[in-house]
Amino acid sequence: MLIFATALVALLAGALFYAARLPVTVTTAQTPAAAPVAAPKILEVVSHPAFTLPDITGTERNFSEWQGKNRLLNFWATWCAPCRREIPLLKDFQTAQAGNGFQVIGIAVDYPEAVAAYDESAEFNYPVLVGEQDAMAVAESSGIEFIGMPFTMFVASDGEYLGAFIGELHQPQLDKVVELMTRLDRGEIEKDEARTGLDAL
Repeated sequence: MLIFATALVALLAGALFYAARLPVTVTTAQTPAAAPVAAPKILEVVSHPAFTLPDITGTERNFSEWQGKNRLLNFWATWCAPCRREIPLLKDFQTAQAGNGFQVIGIAVDYPEAVAAYDESAEFNYPVLVGEQDAMAVAESSGIEFIGMPFTMFVASDGEYLGAFIGELHQPQLDKVVELMTRLDRGEIEKDEARTGLDAL
């Protein structure tokens, strides 16, 4: 009996030792891979933007009205906090640079009533045009899918599109815009160099 019990214990110990050496497969719930974030889609670039949009009073304004000036087309909305922060800076820029051939043009991607109400406190010193899908189409003429605001396009004095900036502009960037576009007007640099500088803002 003792011999049988000893043999049984030895057999069980051997079985446990063998089982401990077997690989164990752990099944876990599969976590779906995160969906890739889509990069802005590159669209066809319009080399010389041309459009008509109503201003705050409802009067149709054509982009060609400001031909001969270096234009900053600033896309914004009343509900966009970075856009609202940018407006005082753009007003100061317009005051300082109007005599140097620069023109800020605000393009509100918003409802006309909301923009008109906001205008009462903002006291814009530059023209503000209003649109929804039409305004977005103008932004996408830059060749970049319209993905957020603020968004600013830069158009040379001869009407040729030079580049765009996504996000809130700050004074050092505006200073660089003035430098590049002024040097372009003077013939000190070519458009490719101006584009490269604007892309690096």
